[in-house]
Amino acid sequence: MATLLYGGVCTIASAPLLAQSSVPGVAAVDAPHIALLLPVDSSTFRRHAEALRDGFLAASKSDGQQPLLIRVYAVGDDPKLAVSTYQQATQTGARLVVGPLIRSAVTAIANGDVPVPTLALNAPEGKAPNRPNLHVLSLQIEADAHQAARLAYRDGKRAAYTVTGDSPLLKRLQLAFIDEFTRLGGKLIAEFAYNTSPAELSRLKQAAELRVADMAFLALDGRQARAVRGYLDPLSVYASSQIYSGDAGPAAGIDLAGVTFLDMPWLLQRDHPAVMVYPRQDFRGEADLERLYALGIDAWRIGQALLARQTDLTLDGVTGKLTLGRDRQFVRELVSARIGAHLPPAPAGPPPASAPAPLKPLPTVPTTAPKP
Repeated sequence: MATLLYGGVCTIASAPLLAQSSVPGVAAVDAPHIALLLPVDSSTFRRHAEALRDGFLAASKSDGQQPLLIRVYAVGDDPKLAVSTYQQATQTGARLVVGPLIRSAVTAIANGDVPVPTLALNAPEGKAPNRPNLHVLSLQIEADAHQAARLAYRDGKRAAYTVTGDSPLLKRLQLAFIDEFTRLGGKLIAEFAYNTSPAELSRLKQAAELRVADMAFLALDGRQARAVRGYLDPLSVYASSQIYSGDAGPAAGIDLAGVTFLDMPWLLQRDHPAVMVYPRQDFRGEADLERLYALGIDAWRIGQALLARQTDLTLDGVTGKLTLGRDRQFVRELVSARIGAHLPPAPAGPPPASAPAPLKPLPTVPTTAPKP
């Protein structure tokens, strides 16, 4: 799942083309429509594709106008099938294509003819050819790491430890943090591999107490972060959205107290005007499904702008503030939060002269935990 959601390469079985309409009883015949290319026929990723699809459809209904039919095409990781499906969609009337979601499929389409406005939901591998109609909106994990580095640097942190899990995704997260933090002028003091043996936890605690670093970045998931956070005092601790399940309840309030992290407005700013407009589904605490649902909402909004041939493609989105880069990939600016209602808010002083524009800090994520 992580590779699908955050931009890695994964493999799933692809079935023959499934064309379905969001309007019951309407056949997949030649007609102007919006084509949504998702792995809806995958036994592994069907729920994730459906969450994104549902967010897309919810946004279309909330906007009060749907001039074009929406058709969902099943597209997995088979490059040839992805290209043939894309061609079929455009030849049968697609005015806008949204997807695919799997990186290999995106890469295949990016390397071919792109005749209509197309919003890919993952970044293509390598340097894709210049395709004026191809835009990219994704949940690449590197965005979390880069912004965490900028946030820490803005907060005055200059010397960092990293603690990293052994998955490829978490190693990518760590490397992206290091690249950005050192580019800004920060220094990496030491790297620690995630290990919960008493000897390694003691070593981590001793390193934190030396005060040769002023922060730690956790390239970990939520379970791993809870296991090591208590051994990092008195350092300031930063992390990515990987630690957040969408519910900062009592356990997180104790185990992750004081951790500053970044995530999308959909999960952190429920009272944000752009967030309140759209209905929610109950994903029973599965934050990845929430994020894909939110991606579907923003994909609809960006898609409408592409259809209208708008040139200003800046959007206050539910997945973050979206700005179109020169490579036609949308940059997502996330929002920051600190876990623990009884802790002071993150410092909000002016950024150093060499730092980029600061992220807007959020109040602490409230919990029902007692004061640490």
